[in-house]
Amino acid sequence: MTTEDRTMKRIEAAIALQHAGDADAARRRFTEIWEEIAPDGDPFHRCVLAHYMADLQQDPRDELDWDLRALDAAASVTDDRARRHDSSLAIRGFYPSLHLNLAADFHRLGDVPQARTHLAQAREHLDALHDDGYGQGIRSAVQRLAGRLAEEEPTAPTSAER
Repeated sequence: MTTEDRTMKRIEAAIALQHAGDADAARRRFTEIWEEIAPDGDPFHRCVLAHYMADLQQDPRDELDWDLRALDAAASVTDDRARRHDSSLAIRGFYPSLHLNLAADFHRLGDVPQARTHLAQAREHLDALHDDGYGQGIRSAVQRLAGRLAEEEPTAPTSAER
């Protein structure tokens, strides 16, 4: 018999507020929960909360901090723990999104080398995604960011410039 995960229910309620457009209320709820669960709480809770809290940040450096917290917590989540929340989950499937978010954060902050590093790591895990709307959305976002980063590729000098 599984027990109800009250913390996850609270996180999901905050996510619902976020999706409904009430960013301030979602941020307050996430902050309350984070204060209860960090730094030693369930890494699955910390990963999910930090992943969503990052999207609510106004400052790209704050968003990066939350995305790094999500990635750090994911390293301690087991497949068994993820499946206790949803039987279809595997933690490897979190990594494309986590690294994509970090790549986007670093790109916004002007750190193109770090953006490329995390984009490469996102690509390494794309095979963990299902061929569904979510997986297709992540793959498309990876391609879009790759295109933007390619446009910023330094070009070799032409013979006229040498």
